[in-house]
Amino acid sequence: MLADSPETMIVQLQPKFSYWRETQRPFCNFVFLLPILLVYEFGVNAFGGANGHSIRNGADAWLRLWMNQVGIQLFWVPPALLLGILIVWHLSTRQPWKTNWDTFGGMAAESFLYAFVLIMLGQVTDYGFRHANWTHLQLGSPASGFLIRMVTFMGAGIYEEFLFRLCLLPLTYMAFRILLAPKRWAIIGTIVTTSVVFSLAHYLGPTQNGQALALLTEAVARVQSSRELWFSFVFRVLAGMFFAALYFLRGFGITVGAHAIYDVFVGAILVHEI
Repeated sequence: MLADSPETMIVQLQPKFSYWRETQRPFCNFVFLLPILLVYEFGVNAFGGANGHSIRNGADAWLRLWMNQVGIQLFWVPPALLLGILIVWHLSTRQPWKTNWDTFGGMAAESFLYAFVLIMLGQVTDYGFRHANWTHLQLGSPASGFLIRMVTFMGAGIYEEFLFRLCLLPLTYMAFRILLAPKRWAIIGTIVTTSVVFSLAHYLGPTQNGQALALLTEAVARVQSSRELWFSFVFRVLAGMFFAALYFLRGFGITVGAHAIYDVFVGAILVHEI
């Protein structure tokens, strides 16, 4: 009779893997992100010349500029670095080199869902600013073509998440823990700090000599003195917090997917830009 107990039946029916854990595995994220990264890299080289400098996303351009300062000018290094980190992460956890292909359909569906949630968050934020009679910047239509905008905004989803979530977020969390912050407060502090930096990065001036981070104070002054930027700044902070929460809860791959889909839909299809 014990073999027919509800607990035993649940164990027998339970899948061999948990979808919710599978989506956070580095190898699963590698496979999910590889086609997105290839489309972006081939796109910028097809539409932007030899190395695609003219249409590369800001985070991608910053990364390449910083690498140029230390003599690294090979165009394939940034994507190789991103994929390499995922591979090293996978090797360090000693997980199997296999996954369930149905997982990727679920990750794509989740990415669309969270992109829609972020669109709704933007609408609510916009309504709040209008209700408070606070003006906000109306961004015009980009001069570039539709396909070029799609490629550029797809890159934002990849490289902004690479810099601000995959790299900056763990480093900031470790800094809070080194300062003996409790785990819960370290997570909250990390999400808030990286989200503010993420938002301010959109207001950086020219990155002379690759010192983009040194210009954050100028970005603060620019936002503070320009009331028409307050809406976009606040929304980008909220978006950064949203993506940081996704990174913690659903993993890097879904976070990139949601960011890329949101940017492509809002920046290329609706011809707006966050």
